[in-house]
Amino acid sequence: MEDAGLRTWVDQMGNVHGRVEGANANAEALLVGSHMDTVVDAGKFDGALGIVSAISALKVMHVNGKLQNLTRPVEVIAFCDEEGVRFQTTFLGSGALAGILPATTLEIPDKRNVTVKDVLKENSIEAAEEMFLQLKYDPKSVWGYVELHIEQGPVLEQVGFPLGVVKGIAGQTRLKVTVRGSQGHAGTVPMSMRQDPMVAAAEQIVLMESLCKHPEEYLSYDGRCSGSSIKSLSSSLVCTVGEISTWPSASNVIPGQVTYTVDIRAIDDLGREAVIYDLSNRIYQICDKRSVSCVIEHKHDAGAVICDPELSSQLKSAAYSALKRMEGDIQDEVPTLMSGAGHDAMAMSHLTKVGMLFVRCRGGISHSPQEDVLDDDVWAAGLATLSFLENL
Repeated sequence: MEDAGLRTWVDQMGNVHGRVEGANANAEALLVGSHMDTVVDAGKFDGALGIVSAISALKVMHVNGKLQNLTRPVEVIAFCDEEGVRFQTTFLGSGALAGILPATTLEIPDKRNVTVKDVLKENSIEAAEEMFLQLKYDPKSVWGYVELHIEQGPVLEQVGFPLGVVKGIAGQTRLKVTVRGSQGHAGTVPMSMRQDPMVAAAEQIVLMESLCKHPEEYLSYDGRCSGSSIKSLSSSLVCTVGEISTWPSASNVIPGQVTYTVDIRAIDDLGREAVIYDLSNRIYQICDKRSVSCVIEHKHDAGAVICDPELSSQLKSAAYSALKRMEGDIQDEVPTLMSGAGHDAMAMSHLTKVGMLFVRCRGGISHSPQEDVLDDDVWAAGLATLSFLENL
């Protein structure tokens, strides 16, 4: 950031900032960024590509002596924690700046009972409650937020285009389900007398898959879910169990407790709420039938976000300009697509208008070591970011 001519600092949540004031320091600022973190056993482009592209574009302007020509301040933000892997709470960095996280976030523990506050302190950041609340940006000081990100899906590769404009981001809910039964010896407790939380959890997970594959067969047309919602769910709903843990987790012991996570996403918020309501009821019914207990905790909820039409139009023009510069005349229109993955733009939408640009990734693979982006597509992403900044 400093090499690109930016003034830099690290805030009380660990976000890294780089800012240039441009020709009018009093104008509302454009925020550009993405996240530094990723998931376990992941690739190198998720999040980082958006940060590097923004810094690279500003560095080009710095080298060419054009940074001061910017019509408004531009601030690049490398957010500290978007994925929520460690603390099971997403958007720690962007959520703090958008003002959607309570100060109690500092006390959230990880699996080793180390809190967010503890981690910040280990890194020489004193995150007191008062300072945490001061992280929120004044909406009047911000013009908009733009994020470039790898698609994490196969659509752009399928249509043969390196860049695409995002029209909206699916809403997301994360649940933690804890099933408790009767712990016992694997060899001595008859099958008919068991209260096994493992098989209850297994039945619940298979039910969840069926519900999410065929919501129209499970959800009723009532006050919770309209016909249009069910139609939307049929094309956008995805549900995932990504983590399971058992206690005491021994091969010769009937477990006493099973805990698993559920990730539910859909473009339609009412439909997503209907799925959660119906799924929760069916989970409790399975627990009652098997004489085990269930607790369902809501760990994260984020509504669907529709990107700003003006920003989307500007990003589409910037993408077209970049591709024309690289390839000459472009016949096809830059595609527009929805995002099934959550992004910092979801949190920032609570602060300001947002826009997003997707970059094609090989096979649509992400959250994996096989995650890959063509060098030419990285080049296109950088040129598009540059074009967008030059035409603010």
